[in-house]
Amino acid sequence: MSKDGEAIRELRSMVLATSPRDLGLTPTKEHQRIWGILMETGYPEGAATLVALLDGSVSLYFSNGGGMIGAGEHAPVRRAAFKFIGVAESYVEDFSRTTEHPLPETGRVRFYILTYSGILTGDVDENLLGEGRHKLSKLFYAGHDVITAIREVRKRLGRSQPR
Repeated sequence: MSKDGEAIRELRSMVLATSPRDLGLTPTKEHQRIWGILMETGYPEGAATLVALLDGSVSLYFSNGGGMIGAGEHAPVRRAAFKFIGVAESYVEDFSRTTEHPLPETGRVRFYILTYSGILTGDVDENLLGEGRHKLSKLFYAGHDVITAIREVRKRLGRSQPR
């Protein structure tokens, strides 16, 4: 694994090990159960991980290295991320509690829902989500709205691809 890939793996592990108290987060009227979400997509060359947290942190990174950390500093990204977390609130019952955090297989999307009482997960075929044929498609689309906002900000800043 590359040095960048190892750094990304450590960042991912750090997010999954963080508690909402570490970030000073408590339930709000809008976000009573969830304080963050990871949406990971498996590709032949690795996985892409989107992280959105209620403290405004938003990152997109790749298991083989590279990505964008700190995207939540940009208002359009932050708005999309808060909407993504809000959409996840309505799907809590569709996920299972977990203590293990594997990356998704190629062609799969794995969600990690960070709740005030632990981590929930669900794994779905990417094609079903993308074609709108799964209950969690709306959540998948909301995650892709965050990715689109990140790309638009990067384009505006003159960077075509995440690093």
